[in-house]
Amino acid sequence: MFVPDATILHADLDAFFASVEQRDDRRLRGRPVIVGGGVVLAASYEAKAYGVETAMGGRQAKRLCPHAIVVPPRMAAYSEASKAVFEVFEDTTPLVEPVSIDEAFLDVRGLERLAGQSPEIATRLRRRVLGQIGLPITVGIARTKFLAKVASGVAKPNGLLVVPPDDELGFLHPLPVERLWGVGRITAAKLHGRGLRTVGQVAALDEEMLMCLVGRASGRHLHALAHNRDPRPVQTGRRRRSIGSQRALGRRPKPLEEIDASVIAIVDRVARRLRAGRRLCRTVVLRLRFNDFTRATRSCTMPRLTDQSSAILETARALLAAAVPIIENRGITLVGISLTNLENADRSQLTLTDDWRPDALDAALDAVRDRFGSTAVTRAVLIGRDPGMSMPLLPDGPV
Repeated sequence: MFVPDATILHADLDAFFASVEQRDDRRLRGRPVIVGGGVVLAASYEAKAYGVETAMGGRQAKRLCPHAIVVPPRMAAYSEASKAVFEVFEDTTPLVEPVSIDEAFLDVRGLERLAGQSPEIATRLRRRVLGQIGLPITVGIARTKFLAKVASGVAKPNGLLVVPPDDELGFLHPLPVERLWGVGRITAAKLHGRGLRTVGQVAALDEEMLMCLVGRASGRHLHALAHNRDPRPVQTGRRRRSIGSQRALGRRPKPLEEIDASVIAIVDRVARRLRAGRRLCRTVVLRLRFNDFTRATRSCTMPRLTDQSSAILETARALLAAAVPIIENRGITLVGISLTNLENADRSQLTLTDDWRPDALDAALDAVRDRFGSTAVTRAVLIGRDPGMSMPLLPDGPV
């Protein structure tokens, strides 16, 4: 039976934000670096060696690594570095599927005569990213996207790993269950409770039994991945399925007015991104994290597609009001808003029911902010408040 070659690359920059800081400041090289103060946005591998992790509280990180150097994030620098890296990706192959600003899948099928085998292509890619942009990058190579991503995770940092097509399960099955997509702390605890600690043990379990253990959808998903069944191709030009942003609030008690102001700022940010991408949304999702580290998600689907800040804010506020009893009981450390069920803002493709009207005030504010900067004009309730951090994002796909 013909077995296709391993031609899917998963390229993933190592400790991206921290690596950019070490690249730009020689004094940080070889030293433990933490990006972000209140919450760890990124940690260098020197800091990770002490147990520092992304999304960890800053105080806990400093307890684990007292001599770490904490630097403020520079989002513009990370965006520029990401653009430069993706130019290398797109110069390597036309089949590039972005995953985030620091990772992507590349399909190098059919490039053998022009560029050599996939390991040669990956080696050149890593050399170019390091030489031209000054950043280390790890690449995993396999026949499937899932296995390529697993390979890059195993090869980190600054490595290259090829999974031979004739020994895929031999590579995959000894790995811990946490290597499977979708296995977080809760699912891992369930699997460990049944004595399942390796991918091979999950693969040996009957699918029905696995569905009973972790749920029908998750069980099918994990059973397929444990057997390396992942038929998804590398896809280019996909538009994002949601637009969102979130704000860490800290652990101190917060009045509802402060939480509401954070929701207003987030809605302004995501609604502007929605309009900039010429998209419309139907569903607003509110995400909350509480002092006990539990989370809650609430959503509301609106009767019409919209890109109006006022309509999105009204829906988000209604969701927040319904969650007030939980917030008062548990406290709150993070609030986020996502816009989903997105459509292109193309009138020719909308039904009469979905017809929408752009808001003149939104258009005027967007024009001022585009010309003079995002802080040139703001709502009165946000004056004097920290606007929060805007994470760098991949550009949306073509309209």
